[in-house]
Amino acid sequence: QVQLVESGGGLVQVGASLRLSCAASGRTFSSLTMGWFRQAPRTEREFVAAISRSGGSTYYADSVKGRFTISRDNAKNTVYLQMNSLNAEDTAVYYCAADTFSGVFIPAIAGQQGPYDYWGQGTQVTVSS
Repeated sequence: QVQLVESGGGLVQVGASLRLSCAASGRTFSSLTMGWFRQAPRTEREFVAAISRSGGSTYYADSVKGRFTISRDNAKNTVYLQMNSLNAEDTAVYYCAADTFSGVFIPAIAGQQGPYDYWGQGTQVTVSS
């Protein structure tokens, strides 16, 4: 069982930056592929970013590429999402997720919700103009 707790959300203005954190427990963190997803009101949950177990590989949705950065600290059992140049379309509840699969990191798979076994409760990010 893996527990995931997100933090760092809040209300910011357009153009601002925010860093989300997700603390994991219950399993060796370095064995988990980690992802960030988001869900805006009246929309489906969508992929944002993913990172391999070692942190050596990352994958991003086109909508956030160049603005968001996913990283992890395996010593602290934490994955981060640095979000820069935020705009109103980034307003959503952000979820972190963990995939326990031990195989090679494949971006096309890491970008799908199905492979992820555990999910956090989410943290709200609101970008105001």
